[in-house]
Amino acid sequence: MTKDIARTVKIFFETYPLQTFGKGDKLVQTEEPITSVFYIIKGLVRQSDLTPGGNAVVVNIFKPQAFFPMSSAMNGTPNHYFFEAGTKVVVRVAPAKDAVTFIKTNPDVMFDLLSRVYRGMDGVLRRTAHLMWGDVKSRLIFELLNAAARFGKPQADGSIFINLSEGNLAKHSGLARETVSRNIQSLKAMALVEIKPGGILLKKPDQLAEMLGNDI
Repeated sequence: MTKDIARTVKIFFETYPLQTFGKGDKLVQTEEPITSVFYIIKGLVRQSDLTPGGNAVVVNIFKPQAFFPMSSAMNGTPNHYFFEAGTKVVVRVAPAKDAVTFIKTNPDVMFDLLSRVYRGMDGVLRRTAHLMWGDVKSRLIFELLNAAARFGKPQADGSIFINLSEGNLAKHSGLARETVSRNIQSLKAMALVEIKPGGILLKKPDQLAEMLGNDI
């Protein structure tokens, strides 16, 4: 999102009220009619689906300057996901019909939204490839690198820190917590990752990327 587009979006949402959610709070429930669009000022919001067994699987993460849920708002389709605060979250909340009108009357914003949808779809297709052809370790490495690309904090030595627990990593990858823990220990033994307070340090992201490329 360019600075001009970000400013246009910010100005639009500034006319609507602020709301604050604590970590773990639900912003949107599964199958809830979409009457509002949320614009993130601070924090991260997870979009998740439920497996038949009742386990949550994270399908997307929204960060500041993002607004959601646009698919249901624009298409009038049912919402099959729940949206949960991954951290403390501050948002502005606009009526869905106002947000849709705003997008329709601002082609630059519409184009930016469309380009982000396509980037997201590329990620979905890559994830699908790993689900179909990759092994468990490649699925886990993909999620680590994806999180690093979107939310990672680069360090001076070339490593990348991601604020992601093993439990949340299991939700992102759709793997059991025990499976994630076992494979993280394997990567740790190879000196590729390190568990830190508050998250995971990718010590050698380039080597992880090479491993991923060789697995499918």
